[in-house]
Amino acid sequence: MKYREWPEWGRRTLGEAGIPERDAELDARLLLEDAARMKLSELSLEAEKDMEERFVVRYREQIRRRAERIPLQHLTGIQNFMGLDFQVDRRVLVPRQDTETLVEEVLRELQDGMRVLDLCTGSGCILISLLRYTNGCRGVGVDLSEDALTVARENAERLLGDQADRVVFLKSDLFERVTGTFEFIVSNPPYIPSAAIPELMPEVREHEPRMALDGGEDGLCFYRRITEESRAYLTGGGMLYFEIGYDQAEPVKALMESAGFAEVTVVKDLAGLDRVVYGTYIRK
Repeated sequence: MKYREWPEWGRRTLGEAGIPERDAELDARLLLEDAARMKLSELSLEAEKDMEERFVVRYREQIRRRAERIPLQHLTGIQNFMGLDFQVDRRVLVPRQDTETLVEEVLRELQDGMRVLDLCTGSGCILISLLRYTNGCRGVGVDLSEDALTVARENAERLLGDQADRVVFLKSDLFERVTGTFEFIVSNPPYIPSAAIPELMPEVREHEPRMALDGGEDGLCFYRRITEESRAYLTGGGMLYFEIGYDQAEPVKALMESAGFAEVTVVKDLAGLDRVVYGTYIRK
């Protein structure tokens, strides 16, 4: 078959496997780009040529694996986030576009030279993006998973280059091994209620680390701990930022206000859903 015919074959195969049509069409195209090692513009020039057998073999295999509901990003090994290509695999949560809202809100206030603590850092996408788009800021990324920290360190080396020494990744149960104070604490913690995890899409339920998803009985376990303990690690006037689930704004806002955070604000994502809650801690 010609290059131009393969995306339709891929879309049809993925659709038959139960992948929604819009996702199937996009994934079929992206997997062809990955299999043929060409961008769409290059593939357009090859449209009427028969695809090379080595690319056919790879493409068929990638489509087969995607039809088994393995996430696209685990097949390509890359997820773009904040304009940066992060390496991802089953050791970390795949960065979501929704989380860019959190980064963008922090960047509104983050000034050069400040210190940032990123709890539940995973791939490091939040912290690395913040450091990449500021000057002289330093950060600590914390996770309980050593596997996740390995991925985060690799991303920092690749995306920060000779500035990678501005970030330290630390294995810690939240603040357990953290020292010092920070102007900003940010977190996209696990926030899915335990009972809801079996209902998640297979791509998430079966292929992403449960410890990055499970927020306890009501999904608020980590928000309680972080809000309470963060006060000892924030400078006067320091700010705490959370990503939240679409229905968690009010309880998280209440937690922060009860802990003494001022000007607690809820921010919606591009889909119009509550996505970020942040506030300022004033020491008394």
